[in-house]
Formats: sequence, structure tokens, C-alpha cells
Amino acid sequence: MKHCSKCKACPHAKRVEKHLKEDIKTFNKEKKEDKELIKEIKHKKDPVKHDPKPRKNKIKVVMEEFKAGKLHSGSKHGPKVTNPKQAIAIAISESKKRKK
Repeated sequence: MKHCSKCKACPHAKRVEKHLKEDIKTFNKEKKEDKELIKEIKHKKDPVKHDPKPRKNKIKVVMEEFKAGKLHSGSKHGPKVTNPKQAIAIAISESKKRKK
């Protein structure tokens, strides 16, 4: 296919130019949609990450066991916990296990 000396006057060049303009519009539209999706993903909260209530409940239960004198270190047959700091450590550890 031969082109004339003035390429803009050539019918083939006009078709290519029209096609490129349509592509640019499409790409700009997709770019806008992608930005919106990225924005949504950034602002979306992770339910596992931001759900402290079950952990609080587990800590509360363990601390109640400690206050009642029923909290054991290790297993139910292990020695009773008498140190409040150790009870807090056990409560946090058990709440993390529940999370997974």
C-alpha cells in the first residue's frame, strides 16, 4: 500500500488516527477505574485485622479464671498461676491462638 507525500491526507492514516484516539479514550477510562479500585482497596478494612472484640472476650475469660484460682499454666493438670503478669501473658497468648 502506497502512501501519499502528505500522510494526513491519506485515508489509511485517518483510520489509524481515529483508532488511536479511541484507544486513548479507552485507556483513560480504564485508568480512572483502576484509580478508583486502588482507592477502595486502600480504604477497605481487613476484618481479621480490625476485630479486637473476640480477643477482648478471651482475655476477659482467662482473667476471670485467674481471679477464681482456676487458671493453670500449660495444661489443666499443670500448676496454678499465682502471678497476675503470667495470667496476662497466658490470656494474650490464648487470644492470639483463637485469632488464627
